[in-house]
Amino acid sequence: MSVNKAIIVGRLGQDPEVRYTQSNAAVATLSIATSEKYKDRNGQMQESTEWHRCVAWGRTAEICQQYLKKGSLVYIEGPIQTRSWEDKSGEKKYTTEIKVLSLQMLDSKGMSQDNGGYNNQNSQSNGSSQPQKKEAVDLSSMPDKDEDLPF
Repeated sequence: MSVNKAIIVGRLGQDPEVRYTQSNAAVATLSIATSEKYKDRNGQMQESTEWHRCVAWGRTAEICQQYLKKGSLVYIEGPIQTRSWEDKSGEKKYTTEIKVLSLQMLDSKGMSQDNGGYNNQNSQSNGSSQPQKKEAVDLSSMPDKDEDLPF
């Protein structure tokens, strides 16, 4: 048995980069910073920042484009995956990223204390490990992009 699941809460370092595949599927790339504060040997407070590349697909990507911006605080959940490709010179390149299966906006414009969430999986989470009260919503039940979102 094995588990591949990353959970991060952090801030976007830049606006989401959204592109579309040949089949017109939206793909959003998010650069998310997480920070840790600690005291060094001399008792001085230090801060260490780690950057995470996250990729959202489909409706989740469109929601990222519409509602997230640089500085937005988000909860991301999904597996870690490594992809490889060859660049123009034939050199093999690798990237490691988190595939966004669940996204919750923790401070988006227009959000109240009881923030909205989006779950890109068919199964619902009970929210026990998530940092807010409201359960994630299955993306397939979300309105079309031309309609208003329910928050």
